Amino acid sequence: MPTLDWEGKQKAIEAAKKVPYRLLEYDSSLSCGGGENLIVQGDNLYALKSLLPFYRGRVKCIYIDPPYNTGSAFEHYDDNLEHSTWLSMMYPRLELLRDFLSGDGAIFISINFRDEYHHLRCICDEIFGVKNYVGTLTWESLTQPTNSGKAKFGLQIKTEPILCYRNNADKNIFELTLAQETKKYPHIGKFGACRFEVIETSDAGTYGRSTMKFKILGQYPREGKRWKIGEETARQLETAGRVEIVNGIVKKAIYPEDEIGTITYKPFWSHLRADEVGTAQNGKEILNSIMGEAVGFDTVKPPALIEELIRHLDKNSLVLDAFAGSGTTAHAVINLNAADGGNRKFILIEDKDYCKTITAERVRRVGGNFNFYRLGAKLFDKLGRINRDVTFQQLAAYIWYKFTKTPYLDEKKSPLIGIHDGAAYYLLREPLTRKILETLPAYDGAKIIFGKSCRISAENLKSLGITFKQMPKNVR
Repeated sequence: MPTLDWEGKQKAIEAAKKVPYRLLEYDSSLSCGGGENLIVQGDNLYALKSLLPFYRGRVKCIYIDPPYNTGSAFEHYDDNLEHSTWLSMMYPRLELLRDFLSGDGAIFISINFRDEYHHLRCICDEIFGVKNYVGTLTWESLTQPTNSGKAKFGLQIKTEPILCYRNNADKNIFELTLAQETKKYPHIGKFGACRFEVIETSDAGTYGRSTMKFKILGQYPREGKRWKIGEETARQLETAGRVEIVNGIVKKAIYPEDEIGTITYKPFWSHLRADEVGTAQNGKEILNSIMGEAVGFDTVKPPALIEELIRHLDKNSLVLDAFAGSGTTAHAVINLNAADGGNRKFILIEDKDYCKTITAERVRRVGGNFNFYRLGAKLFDKLGRINRDVTFQQLAAYIWYKFTKTPYLDEKKSPLIGIHDGAAYYLLREPLTRKILETLPAYDGAKIIFGKSCRISAENLKSLGITFKQMPKNVR
C-alpha cells in the first residue's frame, strides 16, 4: 500500500502514545441538566487521551470537521498551516479517534478537494486500513457563484468531500429507512389495476444473446432487442396471464398482490444535495438565528447535513465530534432524537474560548442537556508522582484502561475495581499488608493489586496468587 511521508511524520506517529493523561474538571455553572452528554473544553489531543479510559470502543459514530488548511486566517481559528504541520496535527488525533470506534462504528471527516483531501485520504488509509474505506460522499455546500475578482472566471467548486471509514470491513454498519413513496398501478390489465414493465433489452455488442430471441405471445423482440427473461419463465408468465401486448410491445403485468411483503428502502446516497440538507450559508444563518446575532462563523455545517450522516447508524449511538466548533453535531443529535425517538448521546470537544459562549450556549438553547468539563492537571506531576488532586475513580479509570484496554464503567469506590480475563484488579491508597488483604473483596483467582508499597514478601505474594504493582513506577 502506498504511504505518505513528510518531515516530522515519525514524531506524529509517536505523539498519541506520549500524550499525558489529564484530569477532567467538572464545571457545574456551565453544565445544563446533567445526563450522559459531554462538552469538553481543551486541546482535543489531550481531551481524547483523557476520555479513552471511559469510552474506548464505545463510539458508534464520529464526525469531525477539522481546519481545511485553505491558506486563510479565520476569526475563530488559524487555517493557514504548512502541509507537514497540518498532517502532523491530524495524524495522532486520528489514531486516538480510531480507538474510540466500536466494532460496527464509522467515522465521517469533512474536508475540501483543493487543499488536503488527497493527503487526508492517504493517512486515513494508513490508520483505519484501506479495506475499511467506505467511500467519499459529496456535499453541495454552495449554490451561489462568486461573481467578483479572478474567482468569477475560474472553476467554481460547489461540493465538498466527506470521507467515510468503518472500523470493521466485515460488518454492515448502516441502517436504512423505509422508502416513503408508494408504488403506483396506473394501468388496467387482465386482472385489474397494474403497472407494465418492459421485458426487452439491447442485443448490441456484448449484450447479444441469440438464445434470448424467441416468441412471446406470438411476437419476437423488436429489431436490435432481446428478451430479459428466459424461455421457461416466459412460458410460465404466458400461462399465468402475466404478459400482455401493449401498444405493439410485449410487457409484463405487475399487480399489487405480486408485491405484497416486498420492502423498499431509501438508499444512503453518496451525494448530499443542498435542497435536502442545506448549504454552508444555511448553516451560518441557522447559527446566527439561534444566537440572536452574527457570531463570526462564516463556514458552518447545517444540522441537516450531520443528521443525514448519523441517521444511518443505530438510534442509541454515541456520537463524538472532536472539532466541535459551534456545536452543529450536538444540534443534529438533538434534532434526530426528537424526530425518531432515538436515544443518541454526544461528546463534543472544542479548545477555543467560544466553547463556553457559543458551543455550549447553542446546545443549551436548542434543548440539549450536557455536563461541561475542562482539561485539568496532568495525572502525573513533573517528578512522575501521581498528582495529589487525582480522585480514586480517576486513578482507577486510568489503571483499568492501561492494563485491560477496556473502558472503566464502575462508579463504586471499592478497592476491587474490576475483573478482566480471569484476574481481579485492586487499587489501594495504603500499603498492602496482611491485615489490609483480609479486608479486600474476595476473589477466587489471580489478583493484581496496585498500591504505593507492599509489606508482604514476594514468596508469600506468589503463593497467594497475587501480582503487586507499585505506583507510580509500574503504572506510568
